Amino acid sequence: MSPLYPATEELEKEILTLTDKDPKVVRAIEYAKDKHEGQFRKTGEPYIVHPLWVALKLAEMKLDIPTVVAGVLHDVVEDTDASLEEIEKFFGKEVALLVDGLTKLDKHKFRSKDEANAENFRKLLLATANDIRTLIVKLVDRLDNMRSLGIFSRDKQRRIAKETLLVYAPLSHLLGIWEIKSQLEDLAFKYLYPEEYERVKTFVGKARKELEEYLKKYIIPPLKLELEKANIKGEIKYRSKHLYSIWEKTKRKGISLEEVHDILGVRVITNTVAECYSTLGIVHQLWKPVAGKFKDYISTPKPNLYQSLHTTVVGPKGRWVEFQIRTWDMHYIAEKGIAAHWAYKQGRKPKPQEEKIAQALRDLVESFNNPQEYKEITERLRAELEKEIFVYTPKGDVIALPKDATPVDFAYAIHTELGNHCVGAKVDGRLVPLDYKLKTGERVEILTSPNKKPSPEWLKFVKTAKAKQRIKQFLRKELEKTLLAEGKKIWKTISAKYNLSLEEVLQKTKKSEKEFLLQLARGKLSEKWILSFFSPQRGEEKEEEGTKSEGILDWEEFKGIKYTVAKCCHPLPGEEVKAVIQKGKGLVIHSRNCPNLKNLERVAPEKVFTIRWTQKGLFPVPLRVVAYDYIGLLGDISSIFAQKGVNIVKAETSSRGDKAYLNIVGLFKDYNHLKEVESAILKLPKVLEVKRI
Repeated sequence: MSPLYPATEELEKEILTLTDKDPKVVRAIEYAKDKHEGQFRKTGEPYIVHPLWVALKLAEMKLDIPTVVAGVLHDVVEDTDASLEEIEKFFGKEVALLVDGLTKLDKHKFRSKDEANAENFRKLLLATANDIRTLIVKLVDRLDNMRSLGIFSRDKQRRIAKETLLVYAPLSHLLGIWEIKSQLEDLAFKYLYPEEYERVKTFVGKARKELEEYLKKYIIPPLKLELEKANIKGEIKYRSKHLYSIWEKTKRKGISLEEVHDILGVRVITNTVAECYSTLGIVHQLWKPVAGKFKDYISTPKPNLYQSLHTTVVGPKGRWVEFQIRTWDMHYIAEKGIAAHWAYKQGRKPKPQEEKIAQALRDLVESFNNPQEYKEITERLRAELEKEIFVYTPKGDVIALPKDATPVDFAYAIHTELGNHCVGAKVDGRLVPLDYKLKTGERVEILTSPNKKPSPEWLKFVKTAKAKQRIKQFLRKELEKTLLAEGKKIWKTISAKYNLSLEEVLQKTKKSEKEFLLQLARGKLSEKWILSFFSPQRGEEKEEEGTKSEGILDWEEFKGIKYTVAKCCHPLPGEEVKAVIQKGKGLVIHSRNCPNLKNLERVAPEKVFTIRWTQKGLFPVPLRVVAYDYIGLLGDISSIFAQKGVNIVKAETSSRGDKAYLNIVGLFKDYNHLKEVESAILKLPKVLEVKRI
């Protein structure tokens, strides 16, 4: 066998010892051995040693039986003819779900070298995992793969090591599993920076020997004596900083290896929290604490539930010594992290403190599937998983988007031009509409056309600020282009009619060409106003700019644009309307259902825009009322107008047979105001119809 693994029989024996020969574990080992029969790893060993090693580590971490069984079986569905149905039949639904979760995780491949993309990929794995235990198995699986990385090509070593350092080591940190994190980082360090790795390893080897002698002579004896005097039964251990963390510290702080003072520290493990603080007091009595080097992670745990007291003191000969002080429960959590939750489910009744810790971890785990508690887990793991989705580009990069984001949001996240020319999308190979709500793990491909332009309708479904901003920016430019073209047409007519040059007009009006043409198209400048700069006879007296039309559109992209109201449909604020750019009139507002608008949309759709109109004022609207004629009909209707606060501008009546026809023009505030009046008139017993004309 390779020095990486004990013999298969030894692996089996250790697993069964740690799991008390659980029948399900026994069956799983036999099942996996049968399924992987004849398969070999690249290293030459029988393939079965890999899942057995993973299962052994899970058992050593005291994970529950279903997780150990899942460790044994984690590759059988993907690499053999085993099915999930068969797994569920032989080992139960819980194990089948764990194996299925692992198979799904394996489908996500990290293909980017970008650190920001790595964070998105980590979040994707967290969001994909329905059960945290699948992530723990995945991390142990990765650890074993890193152990056997030496047989591969240099390029593959660097790629996998980079992925490990960017994705899996930080994931171990998030879950608080220090023993896996440190090993993953050191192995990745070894393959990514082999020369630096050997330099740090050599230095630490020499420094550790010297530091151990120093601690044995000057630190351990007096500390042990004082703890005994205080009746504190604490265990004193050396704590060695792992190689990658030492190297990373030199890079982060710009210091030499000789300036790293905490290569080897002291860890004191006590039975109670009170003893932790008593030990801290003893340490500070024996040696002078270094200012700013004390951290209390017991009263304020880290997001991954890590707890300890950290302090650095100046020991004999002026050497700095770092201490970590914690209880046994805290130590177990620090080493195993979230995996410790399942260790308390192995038969024995937990101590009160263990139960407290287990409950905290249980809450952490359960909150992944509990929307009410999701905010807490995202804060504690620093990832707002419920608010984001993570999707793939065709090249395998992971893009983070808000929940319910669409292909249009995705396109603009990649590049503005991709968004501007987006005509459709494929999600996992199937065509979807542009307003499709993307889901985590989907692969998105954007279809484009050089002739496609953003539509105002996109603003109704896009979610990201970037997409909204880029769409509005494009529409604003398009509107400006259309208005400039319209302004040129209007100016061409005026200049031909009065033999005026543009240069002369710009000089007299003190406007730039762009400003002049835009205001002309928007209806802000009248022909009369332009002529007033040349002779009183032609323009009589100067009038104020912009007296021709009234009101400002509510939609922010049309800020400052004045408009008129279409007389064909008499729209009102509050109803669904659209604006049309018309020569000589600027913007004209039409009701959405206006027949004339439908014709304009067919002929020149680029000149039609959806808007939200909330102008305050009074607007004339003609109504036709049809009723059976009777004495007092006009009086009854006039009374309703008065009760509703509507001034009648004009009223005409006629009759044919027993029916009366009334055409009344009233001044209304908005669409709701109109509907109130119409409803009240229809309640009159002999009224047959009321409609806007």
